[in-house]
Amino acid sequence: MNNSDYNILLVDDEPDILEFVSYNLKKEGYKVMTAANGKDGLRLATDNTPHLILLDVMMPGMDGIETCDKLRAVPSLENTLIAFLTARGEDYSQVAGFEAGADDYITKPIKPKVLTSRIKALLRRFGQGPTSSSESVLDFGDLSIDLEKYQVKYDNAVVDLPRKEFELLTLLTSNPGKVFHRDEILDKIWGNEVIVGGRTIDVHIRKLREKIGESHIKTVKGVGYRFDV
Repeated sequence: MNNSDYNILLVDDEPDILEFVSYNLKKEGYKVMTAANGKDGLRLATDNTPHLILLDVMMPGMDGIETCDKLRAVPSLENTLIAFLTARGEDYSQVAGFEAGADDYITKPIKPKVLTSRIKALLRRFGQGPTSSSESVLDFGDLSIDLEKYQVKYDNAVVDLPRKEFELLTLLTSNPGKVFHRDEILDKIWGNEVIVGGRTIDVHIRKLREKIGESHIKTVKGVGYRFDV
């Protein structure tokens, strides 16, 4: 896809930020929509189904975390990428962002070239799964993963997984018993052009265990994680 094929929604209550980011994205050829608050952003996203949403955290009324939560509850936005673009760089703020379902967390200020590079890295993964396995369904007894439908079932019940949790689970199950190093997970799931903290993996692993039980994903201290059947 060309840049002109992608629709990006910016949600920020600062007009200067909207103007600055919009200008630089349009210069790269992207189609850009803007909203000054979470409520309008949610409405625009629902009506237009953008490929990527850039969200500020600190907004009056409905903040970015709540907005992200609501966006992730909209079925038509299941494959939409969400990234926070915010001045809040604290660890707890980043953890809250990823727990709300964000795909990336970008801190301001950021140079235009770096921002567009991060966005390109995100959009390259749009609509792509994390594996090239020829099997469309992975079956592990109580757990099954349909790669084509992007659907996970645990104990015969459908489990709702955001994009990154699905990609992480699929990576781990692609080679049961193998220990995936933390650096390898970051590189394959988030990409080497997207800088995220190591705690990002821990957040997603914890959320996966809450949804598919504690027995399958094992921690190898100081190294990484493995999937046991």
